[in-house]
Amino acid sequence: MTARGLASYAVCAGNTRGRQHDEPPPSGRDDFQRDRDRVIHSTAFRRLEYKTQVFVNHEGDLFRTRLTHSIEVAQLTRSISRALALNEDLAEAIALAHDLGHTPFGHAGQDALNACMKSHGGFEHNLQSLRTVDLLEEHYAAFDGLNLLYETREGVLKHCSRVNAEQLGELGRRFIEGTQPSLEAQLANLADEIAYNNHDLDDGLRSGLISLEQLDAVDLFADCRREAEAQWPGLRGRKLIHETIRRMVDGMALDLIAQTRINIARVGVVTLEDVRRAPRLVSYSDALWPRLQALKVFLRENLYWHYQVLRMTDKARRIIEDLFSAFMSDPRLLPPQYQAKARIDKPRAIADYIAGMTDRYAMKEHRRLFAVGEIH
Repeated sequence: MTARGLASYAVCAGNTRGRQHDEPPPSGRDDFQRDRDRVIHSTAFRRLEYKTQVFVNHEGDLFRTRLTHSIEVAQLTRSISRALALNEDLAEAIALAHDLGHTPFGHAGQDALNACMKSHGGFEHNLQSLRTVDLLEEHYAAFDGLNLLYETREGVLKHCSRVNAEQLGELGRRFIEGTQPSLEAQLANLADEIAYNNHDLDDGLRSGLISLEQLDAVDLFADCRREAEAQWPGLRGRKLIHETIRRMVDGMALDLIAQTRINIARVGVVTLEDVRRAPRLVSYSDALWPRLQALKVFLRENLYWHYQVLRMTDKARRIIEDLFSAFMSDPRLLPPQYQAKARIDKPRAIADYIAGMTDRYAMKEHRRLFAVGEIH
């Protein structure tokens, strides 16, 4: 254990690769807490409140948004980090920052913007999250972006094409060489999955697009529901759903903790460099994995591909395509600060502008450009 009570392979002040721009050390907190705080105070983080998870914001006040999703991921990441003696502050910073570059309208918006950018380098929301914290946030006089620690930045970049990795220098090397990020980054990645599998299920039930009867075919859900009903006979409605889903979350988290401990012991990891050279260490057990895959298939076929969701995502796709086409045809339609950027790289400046929009801002901007009478 280190001085902070961390495992020897956790990221700490003694093994961090530091920041791109030197800064005086913070007062009253450490550098990992500083990263977390900078993410929370960023403009991009606030915008997540009005960005789609599954349901567009105006469809209901109780559905998750990218902001509430990120908070749930952070809670899971911090709890599991503590159990594994990892750096909680770093893991939390990664979790809170992982969706900062996401487009409006969820994955439909991302896919549409990627299609628009196909001839201009494409669009990857993980890479956009990195671009956001490295360049697009404007808070500090000394540098662009948030100047986060290397380990926070590598955790934000969960996926990356080889072409883009080759342009990222040290940060992109692991995608070329097949090495791993820190355990904190690996953990934040799977905590993201635990969060969205369960809260999308909850939102789907709340919306009425999926039913408890349908979920009897999903073993993981059905087993947890039977446990809840056995402990609380006669339980119905939202309480039954909550008791079932919280058992699912607990089960996934505990399985992840137990299997990760087994993996670390089996490989004989001692240092952070051991983590980087080892196979992926944060994982579920072989017993849980197929049950999770069955849940994912259910959500895809019954919720994400539900005709009512697809109708909204089709509208979202057309909004993104229309905006991109209009700005490409005449970049003078862009706000002044983006016009200046467009003179250097028009497609990327437009992608930055659109990716930064909230759902409701994108819809408002679309009306301004295309609706008769909307001229302001």
